Amino acid sequence: MMAEKKNKKVPDPSGKVCGNCMVPEGHPNSPKLSACARCGLVVYCSRDCQRAHWRANHKQHCIAKADRVPEQQQSLSANQGSTTRSGNVGEKCAICLDQLTDASAFTLPCTHVFHGTCVAELRKLGVTQVCPLCRVPLPPGAEKVYEDATFRYMIVHQLVARGYVSWSRLPAAAQIEINAAITGWRTAANDGYPQAAFMLGLMYQGGRGVVQSYVKAARWYKKAADQGHPKVQFNLAVTSQHGRGVAQSNVEAARWYTKAAEQGDLEAQGNLGAVYKHGIGVTQNYEEAEKWFKKAADQGDAQAQYNLGALFEGGYGGARSEMEAARWYKKAADQGDAECQFKIAFFHESGRGVAQSGKEVAKWYRKAADQGFIAAQYNLGCMYEHGFAVAQSNEDAARWFRKAADQGDKGAQLKMGAAFQHGRGVAQSEVEAARWFKKAAEQGDAEVQRNQDISFVAPKPNIF
Repeated sequence: MMAEKKNKKVPDPSGKVCGNCMVPEGHPNSPKLSACARCGLVVYCSRDCQRAHWRANHKQHCIAKADRVPEQQQSLSANQGSTTRSGNVGEKCAICLDQLTDASAFTLPCTHVFHGTCVAELRKLGVTQVCPLCRVPLPPGAEKVYEDATFRYMIVHQLVARGYVSWSRLPAAAQIEINAAITGWRTAANDGYPQAAFMLGLMYQGGRGVVQSYVKAARWYKKAADQGHPKVQFNLAVTSQHGRGVAQSNVEAARWYTKAAEQGDLEAQGNLGAVYKHGIGVTQNYEEAEKWFKKAADQGDAQAQYNLGALFEGGYGGARSEMEAARWYKKAADQGDAECQFKIAFFHESGRGVAQSGKEVAKWYRKAADQGFIAAQYNLGCMYEHGFAVAQSNEDAARWFRKAADQGDKGAQLKMGAAFQHGRGVAQSEVEAARWFKKAAEQGDAEVQRNQDISFVAPKPNIF
């Protein structure tokens, strides 16, 4: 049988290349490449090329093998969780020649340090050996490392979401997956991928597969926030405001809210409006409050729409406008905000900023009442009791009073006591009447009757 024909050897384009002239090993008329005797990392096709490259830039970067070992260990430890070597801060990136910073530095396995963005740009061009000093292969990109880690996390996340396991007590196999995800995210975060640092912050904040630690969460949030991640900047602002893992500081909170808000983060814009309205960490400024509330409100945030309506209703920092207040309350009410539904019902009842309309009053009170809003349930009961804009019905009145009373509303409990006492909408019962009067009395003066006119509710809490 005829022997198989051997394939002819051709130069390997991904093999060694001369550090100066870039001629690949195996090129016709090219001798075998020899490594630099000092560092052993860069190879040359001739002594002339070695001398030229030494004079050009290799002299200042050539590190002897014995001196390089600790550096390699430090680089590997950086990939396992420590931050970029601070000694590189102030040095120049060998690709773009701009100065390196702690946030931008990217350490290759060969210990040479560049900007992470420069390495990323080379990847986009398909370059697989990017170190201009020693030509070592580039390790997997931070984005790929992040994706691989996230896939491993999702395996466990789905088990928790379905109730098969809990974060507090993961089985061994699930813990292995989480450990791998944490390691991957840490590597990607240290290589300048802010989303990975964000995920690490969330894991430590919630104690998901790791020992819960606000300090570690804040540290990772800070790393991602310094790289411009708006959602992490928002989280760091909340962390600073509550002093979780960092020193409590309203000034720092306002600073991070501002950074995130300026990048369009909806929650940060809403909270920054509240910060300026109340002067928390900044000088109180109603114009700035209105500006940031409006930015979030224009993005459809119901909380910001409520806060903007409250500014116009109260005339904070400018002319009072019930029409503008009603407009913004209506936007939030249309999105299902129960408190704004209650507000717009009251505006329609009194004709403040909108046309007076009993039909609209009943409509919006019912929407809020259906969501369990106590004041709306009580007021809807009053409407049925007196036949205002609805057909008079003691039964419906008692039904809505009962809903509010069951939630502890004293006025509704008094109404239920009177209903049972006189048999209005319910079967007459002195026992039930006494029971409801007793519930109301336990909350204070049982003789204080609730005003049947619609009253304002307390200001809505800020979403801090």
